[in-house]
Formats: sequence, structure tokens, C-alpha cells
Amino acid sequence: MKVERLARLQELLLKQQQEFSRSLIGREIDLLLEKPGRMPGQLIGRSPWLQSVNVDANASKIGDIINVRITAAGPNSLFAEVAEG
Repeated sequence: MKVERLARLQELLLKQQQEFSRSLIGREIDLLLEKPGRMPGQLIGRSPWLQSVNVDANASKIGDIINVRITAAGPNSLFAEVAEG
């Protein structure tokens, strides 16, 4: 009974997290750049909601807060591009 209830709760939380992440697509947010990503030229930052966000940016920008536009939502992170302006 406990295991089943926990599984239902985790499923609901995952669904809500995915819906929230998808709702951010197209929005511009401030992003704190933290570290290099897995791909060359990619950095990982944190959204205001502490989600990981992947963006192509120069490694010299680590520690900066930049404005980005969310382009996609993956299962564990968001993807963005540097916003113009």
C-alpha cells in the first residue's frame, strides 16, 4: 500500500514537473551560468527555479547571469539560446 501510494505521488510530481518545464518554452529568463556542459561550447546554468539549462555560450561567461530564451524541455533539463537584445 505504501509503495503504491509513493509510486502514484512520484508519477504525479514528474508529470507536474514536465508540464511546468514545457510551459517555459518560448519564455525569456535570467540564467546563472555555472559550468561547462557535455558538448563543446555548451554551458550549464540554473534557472530561477533551479532547473538545469543547457545553452551555447563562451566558457568565459561562467558566473555571469545572462538572458536566454527557452527552446526545448528535456526529461531532466531545459535547452535555451542566448536572447538577443
